[in-house]
Amino acid sequence: MMKTKAASYILTPYFLDQIKEELLELARNSWKIVKIDLGPGKKQERMVQIYSALRDSVAQEVRAGTVPVGVAGDCCSTIGFLAGLQAAGLDPTLIWFDAHGDFNTWETTPSGFLGGMPLAMLVGRGEQLMPQGVGLKILPEDNVVLTDARDLDPGERDNLLSSAVKHYPDVETLLTAPLPEGPIWIHFDVDVINTGELPAVGYPAEGGPAASTVRAVFRRLAVSGQIAAVSLSSWNSELDHDGRSRELSMELVSVLAGG
Repeated sequence: MMKTKAASYILTPYFLDQIKEELLELARNSWKIVKIDLGPGKKQERMVQIYSALRDSVAQEVRAGTVPVGVAGDCCSTIGFLAGLQAAGLDPTLIWFDAHGDFNTWETTPSGFLGGMPLAMLVGRGEQLMPQGVGLKILPEDNVVLTDARDLDPGERDNLLSSAVKHYPDVETLLTAPLPEGPIWIHFDVDVINTGELPAVGYPAEGGPAASTVRAVFRRLAVSGQIAAVSLSSWNSELDHDGRSRELSMELVSVLAGG
């Protein structure tokens, strides 16, 4: 078991290229905030500006010997997050928790939503404007574990089946499955949890694991001492009228971050 390091939180309060001021309420004094004056340009060009700043913050924290814990409004932020890990010399295995696959490309997406493509982009599939814009090295598909992903588009499912990504449809599998060797990066999209417990999500999917199951898996991962980085794709603050989704999400990410 590796020695546990201190966690450092980095908040990127954007949904794609749009600022989400309500996420700023999360920040504590010790948190870093990635908030920049965006220049003109197309959506992905503006996102590259955000993710370049995120890359630099993540790299700085890794070099300082801490475990970066990124909180952002969507999963595309993982592009800048991974670029930062790589810039600091880390090449982790990625374990991705999500109700969706995020494995679409422009050829398979029925909606054209960029937020359904980042995992595919990380492994070199589909458009590479954003990964190349932040200097990302392609993540080998066999260095990725995707769990749950209960809501897949037909073409996305084909993409996943043709890949070397390891897919565990049941999150509970990670309670007993052998963990990869070396450092692990956990990406946690909170919509993986059953909406009966965490309802404030923009793209709900029927079913999903109980929070207690996810908590138990997170504890196992934390106890391994292998967690080198954590990223979180947040709840929808506009739908979180009672604060329940925020509270549960942050409690679970704190398990990964060592309490």
